[in-house]
Amino acid sequence: MARIAVHRRLSLTAVALLAAALAMAFAVWTGGSWYASAHDEQAAFARTRDAALQAGERAVQNMNTLDYGDLTRGLDAWEQSATGDLLNELKGSRTQFEQQVRDAKTATTAKVLSGAVTELDERAGRARVMVAIRITVVTADKKISTKDSRMLAELTRTPEGWKLSRLGQAPVGDATAPSTPSGS
Repeated sequence: MARIAVHRRLSLTAVALLAAALAMAFAVWTGGSWYASAHDEQAAFARTRDAALQAGERAVQNMNTLDYGDLTRGLDAWEQSATGDLLNELKGSRTQFEQQVRDAKTATTAKVLSGAVTELDERAGRARVMVAIRITVVTADKKISTKDSRMLAELTRTPEGWKLSRLGQAPVGDATAPSTPSGS
């Protein structure tokens, strides 16, 4: 009887030690996996890419949204989204542009449909994104029109985050395709 009790105690102790060892091994493995993924270059690149895309989409949306009834807020958002020559251009033409929009009495809103990073240079702090947007324009006589557009944006990393340094329309169609001669 005493032998069975001693054997049972040893078995329970062995099971407890095995469970503790397994728990410790699992903790070491998950901690190591977490550390490796947190310091993985690919994961860091993906986070940078995602931050650039998010900032690019937001900036393109800001630059295509403006209500004549609240110009200060809209133009401030434009300036907060830009850096470099683009920011200087926006600031330099702000008064003239405000007057044009007030006279036209239009309100535009943009909605991001999709976006993609087309180029990312982490070392130089530059990124390029393409953003598809839907722009809705409401005129003074309450006519509404919508237009889908693709924008190409160049971003520069600043101490405040990614900002627009250039913005333009993306070309439509294949500009490099050879033309077909007529009559063939």
